[in-house]
Amino acid sequence: MTFSDEVSLRLVRRVTTTAEETGETASEFTCTDPAVTPAGTLSLTYEQRSRSRLRAQLDDGRQVGILLPRGETLRDGDLLADEQGEVIRIRAAAEPVSCAEVDDPLQLTRAAYHLGNRHVALQIEPGRLCWLHDHVLDAMVRGLGLRVSAERAPFEPEAGAYGGAAIGPGHGHGNGHGHGHGHGQTLGEAGQEYGHSHHH
Repeated sequence: MTFSDEVSLRLVRRVTTTAEETGETASEFTCTDPAVTPAGTLSLTYEQRSRSRLRAQLDDGRQVGILLPRGETLRDGDLLADEQGEVIRIRAAAEPVSCAEVDDPLQLTRAAYHLGNRHVALQIEPGRLCWLHDHVLDAMVRGLGLRVSAERAPFEPEAGAYGGAAIGPGHGHGNGHGHGHGHGQTLGEAGQEYGHSHHH
């Protein structure tokens, strides 16, 4: 197999569902054997996995291009294929994330609510929440009484409730600017207000 510049890779298989179940229209690229041995791996950050068009470098150094339906987000373990049906496997690359923990489930739920209200993509795990590192969001969550730590790990946020991708990277408003819809304020560290009412 020889991937080269401008080779176009398309999604052929999800981690837990088949192309038919997800409504993918990639029948010309077939990869039905779950035991298939990929010819390579591609490690991407969440922001890269959220792009519909991307030129990238396989983990072995070969150059490829990725073509996805708009709104599609690749997840760790997804398989992509070129026009000859050769397959690579997606890996979620380690990247800077913030993770919050607390013993009280109510406090964790409150933090998830306030982060969601700011359109932050969240990875939800038992007893903790993770998001792409943002020092302002970190301070807000600490102000809600949670322990926040900076880590370097793969980031796999929740997909949309209606089957879509998670809110794309960069849509969160931890730094206090964004677009024109209003949200309530939350109290951050030392009672500081983190307002979220924006206007174009």
